[in-house]
Amino acid sequence: MAKYNFFEQVNKNFDRAAAYTRFDKGILEQIKMCNTVYHISFPLRRDDGSVEVIEGWRVEHSHHKLPTKGGIRFSHKVDEDETMALAALMSYKCALVDVPFGGAKGGVKISRRNYSESELERITRRYTFELIKKEFIGPGIDVPAPDYGTGAQEMGWIVDTYRQIKDDLNSIACVTGKPLAQGGIRGRTEATGRGVYFGIREAVNHKADMDALGLPIGIEGKTFCVQGLGNVGYHASKNLTGDGAILVGVSELEGAIYDPKGMDLEELIAFRKETGSIIGFGTSQELEKNIDIFEQQCDIMIPAALESQITGENADRVKAKIIAEAANGPTTADAHDILKERGALIIPDTYLNAGGVIVSYFEWLKDIQHVRYGRMNKRFDQNSLLKIVRELESISGKKYDEEAIAKLTHGAGEADLVDSGLEETMITAYEQMIEIRNNYELRDLRTAAFINAIDKIGTMYEQMGIFP
Repeated sequence: MAKYNFFEQVNKNFDRAAAYTRFDKGILEQIKMCNTVYHISFPLRRDDGSVEVIEGWRVEHSHHKLPTKGGIRFSHKVDEDETMALAALMSYKCALVDVPFGGAKGGVKISRRNYSESELERITRRYTFELIKKEFIGPGIDVPAPDYGTGAQEMGWIVDTYRQIKDDLNSIACVTGKPLAQGGIRGRTEATGRGVYFGIREAVNHKADMDALGLPIGIEGKTFCVQGLGNVGYHASKNLTGDGAILVGVSELEGAIYDPKGMDLEELIAFRKETGSIIGFGTSQELEKNIDIFEQQCDIMIPAALESQITGENADRVKAKIIAEAANGPTTADAHDILKERGALIIPDTYLNAGGVIVSYFEWLKDIQHVRYGRMNKRFDQNSLLKIVRELESISGKKYDEEAIAKLTHGAGEADLVDSGLEETMITAYEQMIEIRNNYELRDLRTAAFINAIDKIGTMYEQMGIFP
């Protein structure tokens, strides 16, 4: 497969949308470029006593709003180009869904399976120390989060390191995606996948688009394939199958499988846990190459792994009518044009995988406010609803059993409020994209998403008075 410059791909999409905006060329150039790039290298003492030099990056793309926000990934494929591209996408993503952060991204060039847990802890803590030294982390400066190859454990090490060095009342807000005991939030783990589900749900309920694709509205009965059954792919698939969609194809590190009759997601997960592979599951057939998943017959294709998976080399063989970009940059600019000409609906990554940063925003707010969502109002709401139920019983003469009363009087806790906020944000952002697409008579949502983001960031720069 050809090597694609990821940051260049992002900027191609930017330039395409920028042509529709009102901003001066200088403002557009300022929005497009990364403000700061920090390249880190430090020694690691391995468990066997040897010393290895570790490389890492932290890129802050836009300071139009602070703090900047973006995940940290651990991958042997991490490089400066990728980190810059992902930071830029974070800026546009945050603007698109009205989360008040600038975009950032971090990466450490390691394959985590080659390191012990103690080595990973030392890498994470040293990387954090390097960020602290140069003021590249802090509740009001730059707030990392999990990404590919990292999770709550690494975020816990980061916040612990930060608190040991910085005397800051809001120190737990220096990173999101943390364990609950360290200031995390309920619903963060499944947030990105849940957001993917909400985005797909909005798309397939848009009658005009479904009519154009020759599909009925709604999720139920639609077939889908997913590349990557990690955190995002799994939770997206879980929510889709829960609404009646049919999982027919999966691609993972060990290979890819396809079964037009459908696969049970939980049985597949259990099978892989037991055997270490998805290959041989049920009546599925093994595909020759992992990338062949994109050529299988389905209604919805969900790339949920890494960038540049659908390219000019394979786009003309993609059969899905809907491409739901759960990963960052899975479709190259030339592939986008091929799919668009074929009439496919592409739900862009800048919108679709924003669930993680939306819920990270809620976590950040929780940490700087020092109050758990639902703590002050849950019991009040529950008691108020109970009074209404009792009044209804008095008027109607009907008595509700305990189970019914529990459902009718349920007060919203943290997980309920987080999920409600995520759903509302995804719905509103999709409506904005559709409105812009229609106003400009565009043929794709990606350009509409970028126009929306550029307009919000450019307006912010103008209001800040940066430009004479």
